[in-house]
Amino acid sequence: MLVGTLVNTGTVIAGSLIGLLLGNILPERLRDTVMKGLGLCTLFIGITGMLGGSNALITIISVAVGAVLGELCDLDGHLNRFAESLERRFKKGKEGAGPSLAEGFMTASLVFCVGAMTIVGALNDGLTGNHEMLFTKATLDFVSSMIFASSLGIGVLMAASAVFVIEGGIACLASLVAPLLQQNPATIPEMTVVGSVLIVGLGLNLLGIAKLKVMNYVPAIFLPILLCLFM
Repeated sequence: MLVGTLVNTGTVIAGSLIGLLLGNILPERLRDTVMKGLGLCTLFIGITGMLGGSNALITIISVAVGAVLGELCDLDGHLNRFAESLERRFKKGKEGAGPSLAEGFMTASLVFCVGAMTIVGALNDGLTGNHEMLFTKATLDFVSSMIFASSLGIGVLMAASAVFVIEGGIACLASLVAPLLQQNPATIPEMTVVGSVLIVGLGLNLLGIAKLKVMNYVPAIFLPILLCLFM
């Protein structure tokens, strides 16, 4: 059941290791330019994913309620503190020399784990044993992790653990939510739209336009499972 998840985790690790080697070669100015390009690509992925829904009210309610839940649970704060604890262990001598481990971990975790292919691929992995979508995502993540790691450092490598936990968790829980998904086929498209809204927010962060606590909005992705029963 977890074959797709394991392959995806492995490609993120491999791509990150290659990217870390490249990062030691590329100058800072070039890495900054690459990061801005990644921000633009992230915006593109988010905007295209937002076009698949049919009920904007579900997206609005999901994001609003999800933000409240995320703030109350302080998901962003917990993940940041976890990433910073990792950073203290792996910290190198230089202060302020490029992005922190926490920034790399947060950014890469959200890019790799918030999106249509993650949700649908993991559900297919758990419900039917079809790994095709996660294999496709693994290929894309291999390339993305190389680029991210060259600019954001070792935090991107640490994000492989988030890929394993989140994709594996969705795959294992798929059988529990299967009746709800079968009852309303619109659920997955609406979950995809909400996830794409979060990806747009992440793109704005990468471009330096905003400093959104995207992690605090993550609960919104799962709210359409309930909202689609009534709307």
